[in-house]
Amino acid sequence: MNIQEIISPIAEDMQKVDAVIRSRLNSEVVMIRTIGEYIISAGGKRMRPAMVLMVANALGYKGDLHHILAAVIEFIHTSTLLHDDVVDESDMRRGRETANAVFGNAASVLVGDYLYSRSFEMMVEVDSMRVMQIISGATTVIAEGEVLQLLNIHDPDVSVERYLQVVRYKTAKLFEAATQVAAVIAGASAEVEQAAAAYGRHVGTAFQLIDDVLDYSGSADALGKNVGDDLREGKPTLPLIRVMEVGTPEQQAMIKKAIETGEADFEAVAAAIQATDALNYTRQMAIQEAEIAMQALAHFPDSVFKQSLRDFCQFSVERDR
Repeated sequence: MNIQEIISPIAEDMQKVDAVIRSRLNSEVVMIRTIGEYIISAGGKRMRPAMVLMVANALGYKGDLHHILAAVIEFIHTSTLLHDDVVDESDMRRGRETANAVFGNAASVLVGDYLYSRSFEMMVEVDSMRVMQIISGATTVIAEGEVLQLLNIHDPDVSVERYLQVVRYKTAKLFEAATQVAAVIAGASAEVEQAAAAYGRHVGTAFQLIDDVLDYSGSADALGKNVGDDLREGKPTLPLIRVMEVGTPEQQAMIKKAIETGEADFEAVAAAIQATDALNYTRQMAIQEAEIAMQALAHFPDSVFKQSLRDFCQFSVERDR
């Protein structure tokens, strides 16, 4: 099942979110419009805004605030992408050049700041202190995750626990905020709100773990970025950490050097990952996270939207891009 099939029940809502996004990008500053449009038009899965819409609908929400919140979540996500690509010195995302490669680092950072500020301006329109509390708290945690990841770069001694903390802060937290605020505007009970948050948190974790797998198993064309980028950036992702835990002394020494320098024979690293079954180890951990997310949906009433949320769990671990 592909992402378009999964989100088909909210296709009309997604069109309305796109309209909100484009209207709120309509700055008088041409560079903001140009870079914003460049990033948004690159596509992507739009999983985070889709989850806002899906959870809101699953819990019976009938207003239109979920369109604004979905756009808010997408703006925050886009802002982090702009900043990430500058920090990582990336030159490819979603199959084409990154904004910083095209427009320069300064413009990318500043437009990222604009999108971040615009998201908070829009969030106020929802007029919910609880929503503001959740999203503002999430952005703080995401920033902490970015710094934690920076501290982990070129460190071969990063543990599984330290790495999972980065994943939960940097990636899963925005998924969690997306699903939680949808429950809030739907007037859900505290129990259901926490179940929605747990769903987003665990799906987001599974999603990132599969990204780790794909960095060593997918093709550059399928992934829309350079396979092995994390290795070149010295990021100790879970497959590498697993080799450091169970590999031979020679394999461990090779991975240690690769993480410390960002330079290695990619084929030799891939062979070590294959020999230690590190990709399957990472995939199984992702499947466990997706199963926990599925269990959280027991608190939701049955509907086509709940089924799509189940399908998200499956998609997060079975995708190839």
